[in-house]
Amino acid sequence: SNIVRELKDGGTVEVTPTSAGGRRARSVSLSGDAGIVIGVDFGHTHLRVAVGNLAHQVLAEESEPLDVDASSAEGFDRAEVLVNRLIQATGIGPDKVIGVGLGVPGPIDVESGTLGSTSILPGWTGINPSEELSGRLGVPVYVDNDANLGALGELVWGSGRGVKDLAYIKVASGVGAGLVIDGTIYRGPGGTAGEIGHITLDESGPVCRCGNRGCLETFTAARYVLPLLQPSHGPGLTMERVVQL
Repeated sequence: SNIVRELKDGGTVEVTPTSAGGRRARSVSLSGDAGIVIGVDFGHTHLRVAVGNLAHQVLAEESEPLDVDASSAEGFDRAEVLVNRLIQATGIGPDKVIGVGLGVPGPIDVESGTLGSTSILPGWTGINPSEELSGRLGVPVYVDNDANLGALGELVWGSGRGVKDLAYIKVASGVGAGLVIDGTIYRGPGGTAGEIGHITLDESGPVCRCGNRGCLETFTAARYVLPLLQPSHGPGLTMERVVQL
């Protein structure tokens, strides 16, 4: 079609001849050279950045420890430095950056773009993560809860392909869920639908970082589980291994 021809001439798509029952056919896909996209993942204890092209190839990736809960300003400052360093490492000009996908370990209110709970990330109260990072990088930034993005990844690329409903459970420094209903991320009021880590199991249980006692997270998150199991399973035990056990 004329549209495909224009996109091909502009370097946005690639057209590959294929065979379909003896008939001439063409496969149209995004060109890896059309631009780059960036993924920024804030965990409670880390910052991870990846740079990829539109052919879904990861060109550079790096992570570093970071106490994200303490200060949003420090987190965004370090994200800016790491993003720029990785772009430079790819040898591709910053003008080729199309946008950034940003994951944060807390609920996002999609209407306001701010954190939907002040108790989960107290250092981020009143912060609009998308605006903060976009202002530093000068490109569009799209933000969502990290577990929601994990669920979306499984829906498109992983074990959720071909299904309309799924639950993605993330167990790391915190615990959360990404819920997909009828092919769409379900967020709930203030984006808190997947915050299962702060469901109270024992009102007399350990104090959680959210300020309550006995949340699911205090019994299942890495920061609580690993110290209990490492004496019997060794200091190199990880949550990935715990799940396998």
